[in-house]
Amino acid sequence: MTFRGPRLPRTRRGQRRLVQAVMAGCVLALLPATWMYAVAGDRLRTAADVPRTDVAVVFGAGLWDGEPSPYLAHRLDAAAELYREGRVEVVLVTGDNSREDYDEPDAMRGYLTRHGVPDGRIVSDYAGFDTWDSCVRAKKIFGVDEAVLISQGFHIRRAVALCEAAGVTSYGVGVDAVHDATWYYGGAREIFAAGKAALDAVFRPDPQFLGPREPGVERALARAEETLG
Repeated sequence: MTFRGPRLPRTRRGQRRLVQAVMAGCVLALLPATWMYAVAGDRLRTAADVPRTDVAVVFGAGLWDGEPSPYLAHRLDAAAELYREGRVEVVLVTGDNSREDYDEPDAMRGYLTRHGVPDGRIVSDYAGFDTWDSCVRAKKIFGVDEAVLISQGFHIRRAVALCEAAGVTSYGVGVDAVHDATWYYGGAREIFAAGKAALDAVFRPDPQFLGPREPGVERALARAEETLG
């Protein structure tokens, strides 16, 4: 049996339609990324000029032997710096704890406390399985209305766009990262993740786990006010 591949159109009109279809497909593929850039464009800041905000949100980025990966450590370093400089009062760490032997939030908490952030100023979200879930839970479960989001540059625009869609007024701080294989993989992954992000923003699905409202952020902010008082 002889396999025959698809035939290219032979007429000029057919070729023109093929080119138009390919161009239309490219435009549609780029629309989600364009949306992310438009939403996050004026919301990106550096650690030095981000507005003072009560809450910082740090997204999980993997563990190595139970400790934050280098990429996650850079995010946590930025959060600790913002806390020490008085730009944020509480850090919400959101990540994956779907297995007993994998606990991103507790590893993030431990790292922050070793770098000068009091345990009482850290709140853990154990069901931040993806960016959309983390944003929705920050709003609906932890009552966060405004936050500084911290992630790598290749991810921060999507984080800002999704948290804005979830109702959290957001400023994004993109931390530096070595341009290694992980960085290139992350950048390429964002092209495909943009499509899912656009669908999440439009259809607003519930997170994998929602549950009752938790007062952790509110209590941490109250402790911060007592300290300042």
